Amino acid sequence: MEVTRMSAPLGAVVEGVDVRSLDDGVFEEINQLFCEHHVLVFPKQNLRPNDQIKFANRFGELIPFPYMALQDYPNLIELSNKGKARDVNQHWHSDMTYHEQPPKLTMLYALEAPEIGGETAFANQELAYAELSVGMKKVVDELTAHHTAEGLAKLYGEDQQAAPRSLHPVARTHDETGRKSLYVCRAFTRRFDEWSREESKALLEYLFAHSVRPEYQGRHQWRVGDLVLWDNRSVLHYAVHDHGDDTRVIHRCQVMGNAPY
Repeated sequence: MEVTRMSAPLGAVVEGVDVRSLDDGVFEEINQLFCEHHVLVFPKQNLRPNDQIKFANRFGELIPFPYMALQDYPNLIELSNKGKARDVNQHWHSDMTYHEQPPKLTMLYALEAPEIGGETAFANQELAYAELSVGMKKVVDELTAHHTAEGLAKLYGEDQQAAPRSLHPVARTHDETGRKSLYVCRAFTRRFDEWSREESKALLEYLFAHSVRPEYQGRHQWRVGDLVLWDNRSVLHYAVHDHGDDTRVIHRCQVMGNAPY
C-alpha cells in the first residue's frame, strides 16, 4: 500500500490496494488514514455495486435512499451531471446537516469522468477551527446553530415548511479522534440558537468565508475507476461544474453517523 498526500491541508491517494479484498489489519490502517487525512482516493478500482456497498459497510450502517436508489440497491444512487448548465450542488456543504444524525462518510465511485474539469473541492474544517483566535473559539464553543433543507425544498418545488431541520453545535467533536471542527455551511446553516437571523448574519458570514479559505482546500480531478471517500464530520465539499457537456457518472453511498456533539 502506497500513500501519497493529495494536498497540504487534507487528502491522501492510496495506491496498490483492491478494496474488494482487504483483511482486517489493512482496513484498520485505512480507517486511521481516513481519520488523519479526511479524504481518501483509491484510483483504478473495478467495482460492481455490491463491491462498493460491501466496502462502505465496513465503516458502518448505510443510509437507504427510498426515492432515488438504483434498482436492487437501496443504498446506492447514481449521479449524472451530463449537460447541466449548473449543478444544483454548486455550494460548499457537509452532507445532510439538516438531519439529526448526518452521514459520517460519503463514498463516490466514478463510472464516467470528464476529460477536463469536473473536480470536487474539499475544505478541512478541523484546520478551520484550529486557526480561529482563542476568543473566537470561546464564542463558537458555546453556540449551536439551526440547519434546514428549506433551500433544497424550494429548488425541487417541495413544501418548505415540511423540510427537515436540526440543531447542531457550531464546533463539533469528532467521535473517533476527539478533535474539534467548525460545523457550519452556507447551504444549510440559517441562524444560531436563541439568536435572530439578523443577529446571526454577521458572524455566520465570517465563519462561512473563513471555513473555505484557499489554504484549507484540496481538489480531486476525477478519473474512471476512482473511489473517493470523505469525512462529513470534518470536511466541506463543493462539486465544481466546469466540464460543460462532458459526462460525469458516479455511484454514491453514505454511512450513517452519530448526532454531532
